[in-house]
Amino acid sequence: MLQNIGLPGLLLIAVVVLVLFGKGKVSSLMGEVGKGITAFKKGVSDGTAEIEKERAEVAKDVTPAETVAKDKV
Repeated sequence: MLQNIGLPGLLLIAVVVLVLFGKGKVSSLMGEVGKGITAFKKGVSDGTAEIEKERAEVAKDVTPAETVAKDKV
């Protein structure tokens, strides 16, 4: 059913929403949606950075534990 909604259908839906809720309510709602998208993108980039940091810390120590123990003895 959603595949058949074209540009005229979307415009009609937008006009109905604008009439029902008013310009101020729709604009504030879109502002909140924008803030949500921004927060989501920031969270994804922070998560990716954290994962890369953990991988870098693990990759720093490439010496096997057995070799380190033998050197100390």
